[in-house]
Amino acid sequence: MFKVAFIGAGSLGFTRQLLGDILTVEEFKNIEVAFTDINPDNLRMVTELCQRDIDENGLNIKIQATLDRREAFRDAKYVINCVRIGMLEGFATDVEIPLKYGVDQCVGDTLCIGGIMYGQRGIDAMLAFCKDIREVAHPDCILLNYSNPNAMVTWACNKYGKVPTLGLCHGVQHGHWQIAKAQLQSLKIILSQSKYYLYLKIKFQVKKIY
Repeated sequence: MFKVAFIGAGSLGFTRQLLGDILTVEEFKNIEVAFTDINPDNLRMVTELCQRDIDENGLNIKIQATLDRREAFRDAKYVINCVRIGMLEGFATDVEIPLKYGVDQCVGDTLCIGGIMYGQRGIDAMLAFCKDIREVAHPDCILLNYSNPNAMVTWACNKYGKVPTLGLCHGVQHGHWQIAKAQLQSLKIILSQSKYYLYLKIKFQVKKIY
């Protein structure tokens, strides 16, 4: 048994889907789960929904929900980060201020001026998270980062936070789905200005096609 902690757990879309994916793995069905967030209402709502999912599937897991992130991190083997520092209000300024000066960004949360400003907010918070992880989590704890700007945040956590960190994104699964949907009729390389994914090998019915 090991413990998985979610920070930014009040994010319904990320937390519920990620936890659901984790619990489909047979070996993970008796893990400890902790949720933490700064918004008590969102934390309560997501905890209730996820606990209902767990109970309806007959799993013996009781979610630990707390506003104290250090308590959530305590003895965790994995910490999953889903926070959005500054929330949508911060994101709006990342887009609107550059636009005022003629810089029109595709997304503005990973690259360009918006991504840099978002990184200034996010990295400071993430290094504080890393300090807590080093002090109270399992000695071999791994941080799984879903927050943007993903590359900047993951780099900072590894180099300066001194916590082994992997940057992950649902865009990889979406790209896989798009390629599979093409059914060999029209395969294209899809590049996003927000992030870039490299597919090194594609197989169809055992046959390598890329």
